[in-house]
Amino acid sequence: MTAPGLRCPLCRGTRTRPWARARDLEYFTTEDEFAYHRCPDCRLVFIDPVPADRLAEIYPASYYSYGPPDRSFAARVKQRLDAAAFRHVLARVPGAAVNVLDVGGGDGAHLSMIRELEPRTALTQVVDLDERAGRLARARGHRYHQGRIEDFAPPELFGLILLVNLIEHVADPAAVLAALRRCLAPGGVILVKTPNTASLDARLFRHRNWGGLHCPRHWRLFDRGNFTRLAASAGLRVDRFRHTQGAPFWTASVLAWLAGRGLVRLSAARPVVRHPLYPVLTPLFAAFDFIRTPLGGRPSQMFFELAADDRAEELTGQSLRSTRHA
Repeated sequence: MTAPGLRCPLCRGTRTRPWARARDLEYFTTEDEFAYHRCPDCRLVFIDPVPADRLAEIYPASYYSYGPPDRSFAARVKQRLDAAAFRHVLARVPGAAVNVLDVGGGDGAHLSMIRELEPRTALTQVVDLDERAGRLARARGHRYHQGRIEDFAPPELFGLILLVNLIEHVADPAAVLAALRRCLAPGGVILVKTPNTASLDARLFRHRNWGGLHCPRHWRLFDRGNFTRLAASAGLRVDRFRHTQGAPFWTASVLAWLAGRGLVRLSAARPVVRHPLYPVLTPLFAAFDFIRTPLGGRPSQMFFELAADDRAEELTGQSLRSTRHA
């Protein structure tokens, strides 16, 4: 069944179909149910309507990125994996000094890690919306711009730009990528991490509050093919791609499923990330994803390494409808 009058925000197709309905079972910020749709032409999954006027409500003070550092075993493993990913990308960035920009970087934790890993690190800049995060980022020695990346006028260009689990939170991903292209230094790299709708857990939990929806905070969700075309429309090419583990989505999905059967209790007072089963289940699902990925599995997180490609801008006028799984 199509959604009459509803255009895909990516390819502007009109054949969009209902895909899922979900509620906020992570932070319980609202009792509302939200509708997600999928475009059969470009395969984008998107929320409609976009709750852009409810940011203060759907990002509560208990939101994980506002809280104290997570010292759990799962968090320590994630930090090691992040460090390995950053080392890999930094090795490709040319120059005697590297400026690093983290869009949606909050308190600058990733930038602090990179500063320790890479002696060439010069300027570190965060662009984010949260005033509280800005105070913490500045205290750590990072520059901070409070606002949208589309409105950011960089004093210098950046050899490395991080867009880690951010592109799915915005209403206009194309505008965000275009803004990053303007901030990128020659030879620079943009590292993007985003959920993958073509994953096993997305299929299993699509109608059971899939954790990758992060409802209602994820607004635009991609697969490898449609994100590659989106990047090309912004003058960017995908130099490297890989899947990575999506254990937090598995865990949130399973806890929501258990809560629906009365087997565990979830509430605003104890968000999913603070549930005692979270640090138990997350490493197990991470191991599951790591084991199956070399066997052809496609976990629910993707890494893209993007570089400037002026030729790719020629694709801007082409229809995203021809996208196919790479």
